[in-house]
Amino acid sequence: MRKKLFDGLMASLGEAAAHARGEKTGVRVRTVRVPRDVNVKAIRRRLGMTQRQFAKQFGFPVGTVQNWERGHRRPEGAARALLKVIEKRPDVVLDVLAA
Repeated sequence: MRKKLFDGLMASLGEAAAHARGEKTGVRVRTVRVPRDVNVKAIRRRLGMTQRQFAKQFGFPVGTVQNWERGHRRPEGAARALLKVIEKRPDVVLDVLAA
């Protein structure tokens, strides 16, 4: 059993190394694009929420939401990704956060 596990790991390492060298492999690659800009106000308004409600529902400080909407700050990295998911599937985000 250990030899089978070892052989599988070695094969995976070989495939990963070949992929890293740019060789054609069976490795599946998924590219994720996080948008550069997110219109927080438009997302919030489409959901029919106040800034305070939006912040509370999705776990953002209300001041942060206000700063995003006023253009004083921009959502970064993970916040942009979360906001994009909220824009497309707010029901899923609310379901997960409520669990």
